[in-house]
Amino acid sequence: MNTQSATALAHPNIAFIKYWGNCDPDARIPANGSISMNLDGLTTRTTIIFDDSFLADQLILNDQPVSREPLVRVVNFLDTVRRMAGIQTHAQVTSENNFPMGAGIASSASAFAALSLAASRAAGLELDERQLSQLARTGSGSACRSVPGGFVEWKVDSCDEKSAAESIAPPEHWDLVDCIAIISQEHKSTGSTEGHSLAYTSPLQTARVDDAPRRLEICRNAILARDFEALAEIMEFDSNLMHAVIMTSRPPLLYWQPATIAVMQAVTDWRKHGTPACYTIDAGPNVHVISPADFSTEIRRRILEIPGVSQVLSARPGGPARFV
Repeated sequence: MNTQSATALAHPNIAFIKYWGNCDPDARIPANGSISMNLDGLTTRTTIIFDDSFLADQLILNDQPVSREPLVRVVNFLDTVRRMAGIQTHAQVTSENNFPMGAGIASSASAFAALSLAASRAAGLELDERQLSQLARTGSGSACRSVPGGFVEWKVDSCDEKSAAESIAPPEHWDLVDCIAIISQEHKSTGSTEGHSLAYTSPLQTARVDDAPRRLEICRNAILARDFEALAEIMEFDSNLMHAVIMTSRPPLLYWQPATIAVMQAVTDWRKHGTPACYTIDAGPNVHVISPADFSTEIRRRILEIPGVSQVLSARPGGPARFV
């Protein structure tokens, strides 16, 4: 094979309807479907080099060599790509994020979406978008949603190993802005992978999964109709429901910090008084505040006034993962 390389870029995504818990943990097939929006301006840029002279796989993340669990996860993913391509060559993976990692902003989603494109091309594979989404899913479940563009649905029909995501509306369909209240940039003590494994220790998880088709339909219809009121109601309900499962798992997890709750309460109050805004929170303390673009500047200013918020990142709907 000698030397083959490729570079790809992908966006993280924010789930409006959450993925939490798996029906097949090894294949990262979720217990329920989910809907998300890619986040433009927030990126992971990944370059991979396959070279016959490499004696082992290497991972360089934000200019720092990485070992242990993150490297093992990437090596396992590359082994999948190598099996698909019929090669045995080791690789060097160099990846950079322009946003905080491991704090509930889906850094693993953009990372494995970008790696899926770059690694498959460098290995000589020609995969379509659905196949790339399936491949990304094996590295990080939510990564399958960062492969297509815009507003994306990860559909689940039983425990099908071909589970993948597809776009339900392009980025330009609805000019929303996600103002992300950064409360902590620290890596969370319990990552999402471990959290997913605890989901069914909560007595609430089965009810949450059983109700998912209803929430998905409401959210999908709200996006297609650009109905912000309907979107806000179902998005907050779904976020609260996921965190109720997280808080009642064994052992219980609590990702929220005091400022997390302060932002949630403020957003609820703003909407009550006529400002269209709603919140959703992934597995971390940071709060995603969604609003129509016309209100985002004012909302960003208000969020920064809340004690405990260190900065606000803003993102409109983003496009698909792409080669650079």
